[in-house]
Amino acid sequence: MKRILHIVGGMDRAGAETMLMNLYRKLDKSEYQFDFVYFKNSKCDYDDEIMKLGGRIFRISNSNPISRTIKLSRLIKKEKPFHAVHAHMLFSNAFHVLAAFFAKIKMRVSHSHNTSDVNSKTSFGRLYQNASKKIISKFSTHFIACGEAAGEFLFPYNDKVEYLLNAIDVEEFSNNRIANRNFLKDEFNLDDDTIVITQIGRISPVKNHEFTINFAAYLAQKGHKFVIAIVGSGPLKNKLLELVDEKNINNYVKFLGVRSDIPNILAGTDVMIMPSFHEGFPVVLVESQAAGVPSLISNNISSEVDMGLKLVDFAALDDDFSIWEIKLMDILKQKEVSSVQRLEILSNKGFNIKKSVKKLENIYG
Repeated sequence: MKRILHIVGGMDRAGAETMLMNLYRKLDKSEYQFDFVYFKNSKCDYDDEIMKLGGRIFRISNSNPISRTIKLSRLIKKEKPFHAVHAHMLFSNAFHVLAAFFAKIKMRVSHSHNTSDVNSKTSFGRLYQNASKKIISKFSTHFIACGEAAGEFLFPYNDKVEYLLNAIDVEEFSNNRIANRNFLKDEFNLDDDTIVITQIGRISPVKNHEFTINFAAYLAQKGHKFVIAIVGSGPLKNKLLELVDEKNINNYVKFLGVRSDIPNILAGTDVMIMPSFHEGFPVVLVESQAAGVPSLISNNISSEVDMGLKLVDFAALDDDFSIWEIKLMDILKQKEVSSVQRLEILSNKGFNIKKSVKKLENIYG
């Protein structure tokens, strides 16, 4: 059995982590096994499932990148044999592939899940990014990206990038819409004519939840009958709760926390909103299209996410809320796409998890 060590920081329910779990569940465990390195001591959402599947979790709590690299290298040497080290932490991958190199690991995989980074705004940040890209290029043996834009962002010096799309269990999502169409309306005890909008993702600055709250206040002022369900948790949750109170829209915004029933939540959603400042290739946008849920998203997100099902519409963050309102109302008038069509198109485009697992196994060799 070949053990692969994934450097992830922590395995909470977020985009890259969910993608990784989708792969892990379908992996041939007689041939491959995943282990994980965290840079946090607290328990994560997927811990119990990882251990149930046979994976190990190692924790390194030191925040200094040099000390962390040394400790990681020592851990890799101590816990041998690892067939590969697979790093998922953007520019920090430079430290992790260096640690694997010093530990004499022959396969060192760097994986890009994003198309932008907040550090790009400072001169020091840009210097750090450029240095990291060169280290990643020199010391990684394999390069994987969730899409072309993510590959170009992290691997400008490499032309041999493997694209591993953020695949899902397409059948699970595509066949769920009819059975659970009123899932959220039943949970919130809503009338049939209430519009259910969801935002799914970690409550962190990049996801721009504050935009969503302000948009909700605008829709309430305009007299729309709706609820926005915010699914996820994170460091900005208390700030958002205060903003909801300040705007006096508690009846319109529901905080659901971290949920494991995303297929049912999407089935009960009329429109998904994603006003992110930047994203790589969000897994939840693959899931929403598989579920037949139309989405209104920021045009800062790569157009690659549109599967051609006419289920994704873009708007600019600096557009007036009236533009977002018009687009939202137009989306609600769209004809639903059949589950057969969704399944066929997503599978043909490579978003079926079974195909991705085979591709990853071939990369590992």
